[in-house]
Amino acid sequence: MPNSVSRPWWKVGRAVELTITTVAVVFLAPLMALTALGILLTDAGPVFYRQKRVGRGGRPFYCLKFRTMSVDAEERLKELLANDACARREWERSQKLRFDPRITRIGAFLRASSLDELPQLFNILRGDMGLVGPRPIVAAEIERYGIHFRHYCAVRPGLTGLWQVSGRSDVDYRERVVMDVAYVRAKCVTLDLKILFATLPAVVMRRGSY
Repeated sequence: MPNSVSRPWWKVGRAVELTITTVAVVFLAPLMALTALGILLTDAGPVFYRQKRVGRGGRPFYCLKFRTMSVDAEERLKELLANDACARREWERSQKLRFDPRITRIGAFLRASSLDELPQLFNILRGDMGLVGPRPIVAAEIERYGIHFRHYCAVRPGLTGLWQVSGRSDVDYRERVVMDVAYVRAKCVTLDLKILFATLPAVVMRRGSY
């Protein structure tokens, strides 16, 4: 198992993380309220989407997002993958689709701007996630990590991470695993700060966001 962060530093880091996250929630509350209203006015269905993800130590948790997909998203995906070989290969490669029929009109904007991920600030406050770390995966993705799943489990999933600032969906899944392993092995305050500072430019430029 990769080396864990020492207990004293974890307490200090967690306190700083909670402070930053609390300030972010207060500052972004009006934007999140407007986003929720936009979803309600443009698409029938719930505002939030809860999906079971794999957390630190392999423990499951419910990851929060603003809903960006239609309420029949799963059925649409199954139909597409069954009838479109190109889409099926793209999905198998990255678990993403550049032209995804499940995404609503406002959902496309929320994804491109990463606004859909703002509710994960509450996951951070709950302790399910951290500000920086591997992006949370679903159980079906565990096999893609193979022996490196232990590295993923060594830290909490993050709101942002090395993959987020290095191309996101433009990076294939194998490279994503390599980045997650590299992050866990090199994890330190300096690296986390570099990733945090690189996140805003990556979001603004919309690199690999779809």
